[in-house]
Amino acid sequence: MVAKKETTAKKETAKKTTKKAADKKTATKKADKVAKVVVEKKVAKVAKKSLEDLKVVAKEAEAPAKEEVVVEVKKEEAPAKREPKKDKFGRSQATGKKKDAIARVFIKLGKGKITVNDRDVKNYFPRPVLQMIINQPFVVTNREGQFDVVCTATGGGLSGQAYALRHGISRALDLFEPELHSALKKAGFLTRDSRVVERKKPGLSKARKRFQFSKR
Repeated sequence: MVAKKETTAKKETAKKTTKKAADKKTATKKADKVAKVVVEKKVAKVAKKSLEDLKVVAKEAEAPAKEEVVVEVKKEEAPAKREPKKDKFGRSQATGKKKDAIARVFIKLGKGKITVNDRDVKNYFPRPVLQMIINQPFVVTNREGQFDVVCTATGGGLSGQAYALRHGISRALDLFEPELHSALKKAGFLTRDSRVVERKKPGLSKARKRFQFSKR
């Protein structure tokens, strides 16, 4: 009985060892297969990359040499010259303003005669200072005695109308001869003086003047 037990135990151990060996063999086979698949994938990737590189090189070789790009530097074009604006009678028209005064001015080539509201300038503006103010645009541009001026002035007083007339003459000269623009602009005759009388406030006698205050 003891001998039979020993033989069965030996047989079982032999079976176990054979199973373990078989399992090891199958595991090694599977590992070899996986390794082969990984290696094949890597080789395929490298081959694809090399093929793509070869294609790029071939395209570059086949493509014609790129011509050198010549950058042309554009010359700054001079600003277009303004054309004079005149009507069919050879006159240039402009409007000048100062405070509440408005002056509509027509100028044309002539002998330097200036009429305001159908009156001579010396009769309409008797003060020499106002006559000097009206003549300033012609003095600045060296055009004294070369233009006849016809003006209709409304609103304001004589001083405001004189400055409005100067503003209108300057604008009309700028339209008649655009070359005079810089001289007139530099002198400040083309800008409209926006200063006006400040309005009266309630509780005050004028815009800012107060009534006399008495404590007792």
